[in-house]
Amino acid sequence: MRVISGKYKGRKLQGFNILGTRPTMNRVKESLFATIMPFLKESVCLDLFAGSGALGIEAISNGAKEVTLIDNNPKIVKILKENTKEMKEAIVILSDYKKYLKNTNNQFDIIFLDPPYDRNLISKAITYILENNLLNDGGLLVCEYETEDIKCPLKLIKEKSYGGKNIKIFQK
Repeated sequence: MRVISGKYKGRKLQGFNILGTRPTMNRVKESLFATIMPFLKESVCLDLFAGSGALGIEAISNGAKEVTLIDNNPKIVKILKENTKEMKEAIVILSDYKKYLKNTNNQFDIIFLDPPYDRNLISKAITYILENNLLNDGGLLVCEYETEDIKCPLKLIKEKSYGGKNIKIFQK
């Protein structure tokens, strides 16, 4: 798995083969980042269920000012630190998503929500994000999922299916 565009294009990422990670396919990333590119420059992003960090690192590669990558698996966090080595824009944190969302005072321009598909966590995460005012006005929630019924009061600006993977992008 590699970064597909921007200043780190071609950089190899580790962690796609660890149990619990499920990397975003290149064609999905290409379409997704084409949609959010106008929002990326100098943005502050959160990759809440980071896994290998592919989405957050792609955001850094394409001009994000800062990306916080959260995962609750110590083994994955170690790989995230390796994948983001020398990226001053990356902040890697070992934490459960609920604990992080309840305890942070940060606000974000773009939040990536790509949790394990079988856990139905996106709507729960959106509730925490909105209740704690963690998304800036005009900010984006980028959701990748398989079959989850996502509840979100924000404006849906894109919805697309790629085989068994689905993307929804909401704007505040």
